[in-house]
Amino acid sequence: MEQCDLIISNALIIDGSGAEGEAGSVAIKGGKIAAVGDVEGWVGDQTIDAAGLVLAPGFIDVHTHDDMAALKTPDMTFKVSQGVTTVVAGNCGISVAPFTTEGNFPPPFPLLGSESEFRFPTVDAYRKALQKSQPAVNLALLAGHSSLRVIAMKDGLDRGANEAEIAHMRELLGAALKDGCVGFSTGLGYPPAMEAPEAEITALASVLREHPSAVYATHMRDEGDHVIEAVEETLRTGRDAGVPVVISHHKCAGRSNYGRSGETLKLIDEARTGQAAGLDVYPYTASSTVLLPEFVRESDDVLITFSEPHPEHNGRRLEEVMAEWDCDLEEVAERLYPAGAIYFQMDEEDLKRILAYPPSMVGSDGLPGQARPHPRLWGTFPRVLGRYVRQMKLLSLAKAIHKMTGLSAKTFGLKDRGLVREGYVADLVLFDPETIEDAATFEDSEQPAHGISRVLVGGAVAWQNGAATGARNGSFVTH
Repeated sequence: MEQCDLIISNALIIDGSGAEGEAGSVAIKGGKIAAVGDVEGWVGDQTIDAAGLVLAPGFIDVHTHDDMAALKTPDMTFKVSQGVTTVVAGNCGISVAPFTTEGNFPPPFPLLGSESEFRFPTVDAYRKALQKSQPAVNLALLAGHSSLRVIAMKDGLDRGANEAEIAHMRELLGAALKDGCVGFSTGLGYPPAMEAPEAEITALASVLREHPSAVYATHMRDEGDHVIEAVEETLRTGRDAGVPVVISHHKCAGRSNYGRSGETLKLIDEARTGQAAGLDVYPYTASSTVLLPEFVRESDDVLITFSEPHPEHNGRRLEEVMAEWDCDLEEVAERLYPAGAIYFQMDEEDLKRILAYPPSMVGSDGLPGQARPHPRLWGTFPRVLGRYVRQMKLLSLAKAIHKMTGLSAKTFGLKDRGLVREGYVADLVLFDPETIEDAATFEDSEQPAHGISRVLVGGAVAWQNGAATGARNGSFVTH
């Protein structure tokens, strides 16, 4: 008999590959999966009887803004409580590293933290800080385009970068990738990058060719009336740069664009015959980001998530504040800023179509640290499994888990993760398929999900019986 640290027995193992589950057990030793299925030759220091539970790979949240949260709140309860064991941070063009600024701190950077907290000129400096904070989840980092622009373009961001600035950004991006970034992200719908032409993005994305498995992830230039053109630009950039592309939090925003996901997914499907292209989606019909007038105009309703100068309005509807102040949209946004908001602007049928699309992955796009965050921060993954798998039967359980694990790890080049396989890192989640569901709501958003039994990160139990254990076994992960 061989000794191991832990045996999880009698589980329905859904391994993350997309294959249906099989009854079996798993042996864990030294933070790795030592055996799967038949573990009769193993004796565990501890044993968990998982009868009636599903054992799956720990969920990989491919779209997060957890760069700063992993340092400030390393217990990461909002992630481990829903089964997430790895996060991909640095999305939408804003990464805390590499970043330096001389008083230029435009939106949406305040969503992540204060200017003084952006103190990492290199990814290596951030990596060392992360190792010191020892978060409860693993973190992979994308290098943000807007962060690179702030460093390289000292005299303003309201234009395309010149040749020297592009060369500077290419150098910074190359260094970030060598330091362990898993790719490059853009936020072309945000002020720091709106004026960046396609040629600038292609010139930077092409740096990824020197780093196998690196991906280009983009918050596209438009998710509303010009969403078709934006998808076309994204796919063209990936082709011209010769790199894999991931469309972030894909949606068709605004009532005039309801139903257009049929068109966008067709474009993606056609492109996938000749290039690597993927996408992620969150299971809600409301988005959340910085409070800006141009975003408000496209929404049916707006909730204020936080306001630094006027915290008394956190959680209120924007229209109520406008009425009280008797002012227009521009003035209310200016007076509340720095601020964040939730925007109700999507159609459920589009969401279901995108979520059911086989190549789509699940990402929360949650914004930690806000007074009244979007419920997706705490509820994304259990919501998919409860609402869209068990209740609506939009997806099979195995296919949904694949979108959260195996597909995600493969897309972002995260080796030895995303599958329940011998030799893989023991990032695992045990949950009850009959009770798993999100508890977070727009009115009460910081609520842990139901149905999550245990969460293991690198073999250590980080969450069990509805509470964090205090174990913080996460690490900086790269290719």
